[in-house]
Amino acid sequence: MHNLLSLRKQLKSKSNPKRAKLLQGFFKTGKGEYAEGDVFLGLTSAQIKEVAYRHKDISIRDIEKLLKSKIHEERAAALRILIYQFQSVMRSHNIKDARQNNAMMHHSIKLWRNDAVIYHSALNDRQKIERDKQERAREIFNFYLKNTRYINNWDLVDLSASKIVGEYLNRCETTNSCESTNRFKSTNAYESTNTLYRLAESKNLWEKRIAIISTFAFIRQNQFEDTLKISKILLNDKHDLIHKAVGWMLREIGKRNLAQEEKFLKKHYKTMPRTMLRYAIEKFPEKKRKMYLLGKTC
Repeated sequence: MHNLLSLRKQLKSKSNPKRAKLLQGFFKTGKGEYAEGDVFLGLTSAQIKEVAYRHKDISIRDIEKLLKSKIHEERAAALRILIYQFQSVMRSHNIKDARQNNAMMHHSIKLWRNDAVIYHSALNDRQKIERDKQERAREIFNFYLKNTRYINNWDLVDLSASKIVGEYLNRCETTNSCESTNRFKSTNAYESTNTLYRLAESKNLWEKRIAIISTFAFIRQNQFEDTLKISKILLNDKHDLIHKAVGWMLREIGKRNLAQEEKFLKKHYKTMPRTMLRYAIEKFPEKKRKMYLLGKTC
């Protein structure tokens, strides 16, 4: 039976003490470090993904128990499962297809008036299914934001933020399928005004990283405005994990629209943290990269 106990047993059976020791050093789990007290079993990402997929249908209550675990791999598995469940809903919740199907049903009603009641019932059923899927996606999104304190290492953020928070907010924007037509406005407490901007202004390291990494979902759709605005908010942050995250997202913009990235860099490259700049210009031609590092670009 694929339940919480089964999942934990499978993770533990794959533990590797030697690798766990290396991971605890790599992820800075020592006293005073950013992941102080985090406990590792020593699994690879592929092993966690395999176990999580086998248990992808466990309840939200069990996911919450995993996410609150002191064991890093259990929290990673919880997020993997949350992503599987969210993507399953989002794949089937295709508003464009729903509108096309609804239009076809309306057309059928006109052609076959004798069967209008049947088609009208089918249309209502389809709309109910779509509303249920929409509500399930919202529940997962809200659950994620309520539990950010447990998404407390950079790999956990990078694994999940854009795939859940970013994709949900992006779908709200592109389909008007959420409670509000504005990406950051809703009557729901956790879909509150300026959700990503609120996270970016947080004192919590991981919430700030969630804010910028979530925008990767927008970048994939060639939407750069929010990434650039949040990058500006985080320009003066003191933590190198934020410097790296912002630089990474700027680099991703550059892969799609170099002019947009350079427009931002030319305003800020002389004052932004060095690590942020290095990450942002990593893929630039060597000559151009050196010019930025020397502060000599126009």
